[in-house]
Amino acid sequence: MSEARGQTHEPGSKSEPGSKKLVVYLMAMPDTPELAQAAVEAGADIIEFGIPFSDPLADGPVIRRAGERALAAGMRTARCLEAIAETRARVDVPIVAMTYASIFDAHGWEELEREAREAGATSFIVVDLPADVRPELKRVQLVAPTSTDARLKLAADATDGWLYLVTVTGTTGARAELAPTLAPLAERTRAVTDAPLYAGFGISTPEHARAAAELVDGVVVGSRAVEAAEQGPAELARFVGSLRAVL
Repeated sequence: MSEARGQTHEPGSKSEPGSKKLVVYLMAMPDTPELAQAAVEAGADIIEFGIPFSDPLADGPVIRRAGERALAAGMRTARCLEAIAETRARVDVPIVAMTYASIFDAHGWEELEREAREAGATSFIVVDLPADVRPELKRVQLVAPTSTDARLKLAADATDGWLYLVTVTGTTGARAELAPTLAPLAERTRAVTDAPLYAGFGISTPEHARAAAELVDGVVVGSRAVEAAEQGPAELARFVGSLRAVL
């Protein structure tokens, strides 16, 4: 297996030059490596790899239930690291491990970072960790419509490769329309950074993805991808392909 491709807009990406990036979230399960391979073959540029946590404050009902199933299936941190390694053996795109600060607290911050990177993770998302806390952990930072300009600049300066724009205030989950808060958030963020901006939370259809891609450099799809993954690799590939076609 070749080395993982770069975090953002670099040669060798799955998508054609000039097209937008597609990040697909999958919850850690025994079959996640197979699902990740299907997603990448269908056009995903980055896999966001969810490590389950018992109290996921940022997660909506779909991802929350997926996390509960993962924990019931024995997907504790050590097993999740094994699944990351199994995924790395199948795909050569970036794998971003997403979890909560309590998982790092329990496992050890330096230990979990080292072991995850050794397994094949290229970066991290720690949803409940402010940008100015644990700066030694290089990670993708998140900003929201409620972020001040100063916090936008802080997160942008600290982020690892790309900046995650949370389109709404609240939890993840599919929504009927793309949040109107994305456009002003993208405009404010572009005023303070040249980092690539990827939008997530509430993006669940090709129409959402196309609309978001007019404002940002990539999209992150979570809840709807998890729902598709529950139906198996073929359905996930079909869904990812429908997103890739409009980006």
